[in-house]
Amino acid sequence: MEDILKNVYDSVIVRFSGELWLKKVWTRKYYEKRLARNIKQTLKHYEIEYSELVRRHGRFYLKTSSALEASNILARVFGISSVSPGIETSSEFDKIIQKSVQLAEISLKKGNSFAVRCKRVGNQDYSSADVHKILGQKICDTFGKELDLRVDLSNPDVLLGVEIRDNQTFVYSNIIDAVGGMPLGVQPRLIGLFSGGIDSAVGMWLVMKRGCPVVPVYFDNNPFTDDTTTLRALKVAKVLFDWAVGFPRKVYIVQHGENMKHIRTTNKKYSCLLCKRMMYRVAERLAEQLHAEGIVTGEAIGEQASQTITNLRVLDAAAKDYPIHRPLLGFDKEETESIGRRIGTYEFSSSKAGACTAVPYQPSTKAKMEEVLKAEEKLDIETMIEQSLKSIKIIEV
Repeated sequence: MEDILKNVYDSVIVRFSGELWLKKVWTRKYYEKRLARNIKQTLKHYEIEYSELVRRHGRFYLKTSSALEASNILARVFGISSVSPGIETSSEFDKIIQKSVQLAEISLKKGNSFAVRCKRVGNQDYSSADVHKILGQKICDTFGKELDLRVDLSNPDVLLGVEIRDNQTFVYSNIIDAVGGMPLGVQPRLIGLFSGGIDSAVGMWLVMKRGCPVVPVYFDNNPFTDDTTTLRALKVAKVLFDWAVGFPRKVYIVQHGENMKHIRTTNKKYSCLLCKRMMYRVAERLAEQLHAEGIVTGEAIGEQASQTITNLRVLDAAAKDYPIHRPLLGFDKEETESIGRRIGTYEFSSSKAGACTAVPYQPSTKAKMEEVLKAEEKLDIETMIEQSLKSIKIIEV
């Protein structure tokens, strides 16, 4: 069946996310331009040949002989709500009926229910109701008895769609749900505190879905962790970058182990908080260097000892110039894991890796700011930040 459809389809209908229509005209045009760029970059990356990408009101129409493959790939592009591989024909009524019946013959199976939907723009000498009535009757007359078909307008097994745009028509029988969101790149970039674990990966993906490119920054705690944690992070980063085709695929690795050695000489129950506060400071410097607008983390309320509401306030105080964004703040673990599985990061994020041995036996869950600041008086924070920035290695995956 799929091989037959590959030879029939010659187009892809690309539907914009509904949110794009809430924007003013000039903003919407900018978003559509960015979306077109992302689509072209994605097709180039996956070596999908096409002859043209045409924009119409609320749609892109892609002309390609690889419509099925292109549809599955474009369903992962942020800013697209759904895609349909289709067949292009003219707006002549007889041509529409002919191509639709041809597609119905391939798409319908014995015992299926079906419905016809028609969207029409332009001045034709027939109505959408004419298409519904005559095409539906033609399918029943041609295949009804042989395939034992029935009409179901509410929940059909097969929906035969007809989109008429002036002198062009596209017919389709499959709607593939896409990722939605906003086109990647319509919002400024963010620095992502990235461990390679389940939470940080999902947090980064969620802001990418809202249009923000993310620069993953991984803090290597060696000798308190081993190489397995770094390898895991790079594998997860590769999956995330596959959602951001056309954007840099670079992971910034900060050597953080020396910082931890100094931190462990202070109040040990605050080790995790002091560690994360240092990460925030380094991330702020990177945000300034890379012209980012903030920092995104995978922190959720109560997920770890350092992520109680009290401790999050202590962490926030370390960031002076850039906001901390926490898209998972109110998520529970099951919700986060569900998204991780759907986007493909969970398999690697949940794989076995060495745990950090610097975690105290009884970390503080209600840190007092004055005690944290007193512990940090023992640290040469500015030197630690400078050394961290100098230690950065950039890995392209």
